[in-house]
Amino acid sequence: MIRAAAAGDYEGMGTGVAARLDGFQRRHTWLGFPLAVIYKFVDDQGGYLASLITYYGFLALFPLLMLLVSVLGYTLAGNPALQHALVGSALQQLPIIGPQLQQNISAIHGSRTGVILGIVGALYGGLNVSVAIQTTLNRVWAVPRYARPNPLVSRLRGLMLFALIGTVVLITTALSAVGTVATDFLMTTPLSAGGSGIGIGVRIAAIAVAAIVNVAAFLIGFRVLSAREVRLADLLPGAVGAGVAIQVLQTLGTVLLSRELIGASQVYGVFGLVFGLLAWLYLQAAIVVFCAEINAVRARRLWPRNLLTPFLDDTVLTPADRASYRSYADTERYQPSEQIHTTYGDQPPSHDKP
Repeated sequence: MIRAAAAGDYEGMGTGVAARLDGFQRRHTWLGFPLAVIYKFVDDQGGYLASLITYYGFLALFPLLMLLVSVLGYTLAGNPALQHALVGSALQQLPIIGPQLQQNISAIHGSRTGVILGIVGALYGGLNVSVAIQTTLNRVWAVPRYARPNPLVSRLRGLMLFALIGTVVLITTALSAVGTVATDFLMTTPLSAGGSGIGIGVRIAAIAVAAIVNVAAFLIGFRVLSAREVRLADLLPGAVGAGVAIQVLQTLGTVLLSRELIGASQVYGVFGLVFGLLAWLYLQAAIVVFCAEINAVRARRLWPRNLLTPFLDDTVLTPADRASYRSYADTERYQPSEQIHTTYGDQPPSHDKP
């Protein structure tokens, strides 16, 4: 629990409603902690970092789909039904775009050009996605520039992420197929035969397993892609939050987005599809960045923050404000011998105790 700031801490921000709100959020962790996460997300330019991840994710997505279709054309040339079932399971994870892309895939056949272009495009986009995520995590954890991996090492780590994402996609695609089979079973089996209970049970189990797989993937990704040594226990809250949020978005958000964007896709055609896909990718990227911020704020005790710090220049900084601003300056160190000393002028000491 955080003790309230002294009355003198409100010099420059005045008294009244703002002072009472600030004192309240400092005293109550349930409010001060998420506020500190939001402030750090803004300080770290989390929206920009999520946009960078979205951009490279968009570049990697279609080459991956091209590679998937081409590989299935070679490996399952004699089983077109299974080809379309696997492609459909993969595309079901994309709202609106998935079903419409599936309608445009008339025949699946092996293509050497498709395989080559798919591999090159997927590697380019995928490796850059990994570099963007590494940059994000290193910024979130205030890793100095000199301590970050060089371009070669960062891309080798990116290959590990690429393999991890591929594994997760395969598992979630298989689970999606299981869910589809369960739904079909539910629709075709009479209620008296237990179709309803079995179908719903299998679908819930598939969603739960997919969420667990997501949590494990985020835990590994947060650990491997950050240059700072962080305990797994400090990474677990964000990994659980990201894994569950992504699964909820995947399960429920598809229906909501479909209702909102189906009209746009009908009116604007491919522009509506591209907009929907970018919005979907950005939302997932923003969730990942925000959950990484949760880990950093919690592990480094970067709360409570002064409520009006982003809006006024003469507020009295809390210890969490000072620690955050010192970390931002330390992040810009390019050499180990470079020393940065952060001072705050005539700022009186804050009475908050973390």
